[in-house]
Amino acid sequence: MSSNGNFDAGVNPYRNAYYEPDYIPKATDLLCAFSLDMGGSTDENEIIEAAAAVAAESSTGTWTEVWSNQFVDLEYYKGRVYKIEQKPGKYPLVYIAYPMELFEENSIVNIMSSIVGNVFGFKAYQGLRLEDMMVPPILMKGYPGPAAGIEDERFRLDKYDRPLIGGTIKPKLGLSAKDFATVVYESLRGGLDTTKDDENLNSQPFNRWRDRFMYVMDAVKKAEAETGEKKGHWLNVTAGSTAEMLRRTEFAAAQGSRFIMVDFLTAGFTAFADVRQRAEELGLMIHVHRAMHAVIDRQKNHGINFNVLAKWLRMAGGDHLHTGTVVGKLEGSWSETVARVTLLREPRYRAADAGGTLVFDQDWAGLKNTWPVASGGIHVHNVPDLYKIFGNDAFYLFGGGTHGHPRGSRAGAEANRAAVEAIAAGSTLEAAARNNKALREAMELWSDIKFEVEA
Repeated sequence: MSSNGNFDAGVNPYRNAYYEPDYIPKATDLLCAFSLDMGGSTDENEIIEAAAAVAAESSTGTWTEVWSNQFVDLEYYKGRVYKIEQKPGKYPLVYIAYPMELFEENSIVNIMSSIVGNVFGFKAYQGLRLEDMMVPPILMKGYPGPAAGIEDERFRLDKYDRPLIGGTIKPKLGLSAKDFATVVYESLRGGLDTTKDDENLNSQPFNRWRDRFMYVMDAVKKAEAETGEKKGHWLNVTAGSTAEMLRRTEFAAAQGSRFIMVDFLTAGFTAFADVRQRAEELGLMIHVHRAMHAVIDRQKNHGINFNVLAKWLRMAGGDHLHTGTVVGKLEGSWSETVARVTLLREPRYRAADAGGTLVFDQDWAGLKNTWPVASGGIHVHNVPDLYKIFGNDAFYLFGGGTHGHPRGSRAGAEANRAAVEAIAAGSTLEAAARNNKALREAMELWSDIKFEVEA
């Protein structure tokens, strides 16, 4: 306050209040690392001011001093830039600490509105990307995490000692509910553990959700009876409203399903939170598709690193999450994918041990883990590399790699099962193929199909 009782109006540089290079983050602070595209500028003062603007505008600040600041302890609530890291050929990496009290408990929506809100549209920089986030354990404890997780799902399905395998039904659109269920049956009968809807199959006129759920569950039960194994299908309950998603979730459980599926980004975290809670009450596990992720994470100078989205999904409670494959048709490097798999599975993540672009350690504070799902253009020849990347506790999802087999979906499923079991047992594809015609045929068909692998 000024001596005459008025506040000190005016515009001050953001750095005066929000840049504190000597600040040591508290154990309760939420930490973020942003890459900052300054359009080629290397001016230190410009970088510091832009970084401080991020901290200010994502916490307590605005462009000018305001009268109402006198009612708030800004030193207690403000975000702080505590480090700026610059490496040759890289965007400046800005580290910001936020007091835990800025965030509502169990609300990823609130975190997103704060951290990746309006600040991403500022003119002070050309691009801003959230590369990593560390949620303090005391805040993490407020999130539900997966209801089942890896150990529980293995127990429920009585499947151990190898990755689980599944297949997306193809073509993804156009099949009637009854024909769709026929493909489900053939795939499960051939050896897949589960099948699934694709991300954009909801309830179109050619395949209404209620019909599909009933036909599919008949197919699942038939395959279980004939194989003596527990099987399932991930029924996509994603819909245009949360109420409708809950209705579909309850109907899936009533049909005897163990599984549902949700497109978590297009549906939104609010809808996902409601479905996750109801699914746990009904004993259902949730397979999560990441449709729309590349709109958010693919650009290197702007957006959100997918590993941050993966953190949020584990916090919110997805049992499975598509992670990319490295060897498949979708973008993703080996080091980033390994880091993501570690992040989803381990009780504590150490950035120094896992590689990738993540910079913070993360203690999951007892939350259960999430199955990493390898999907997108994979076939039997990819299984050895998939096993090196993902190991045993993963879900391999073969779509075209099941249904593109020259003798159809059942033979494709048999080939996938034989390949995965052989590699998990320490054998080779070639050895397994000697006694499995379906695997030999798959290996011959796709012998020249490879996608470039990024380091």
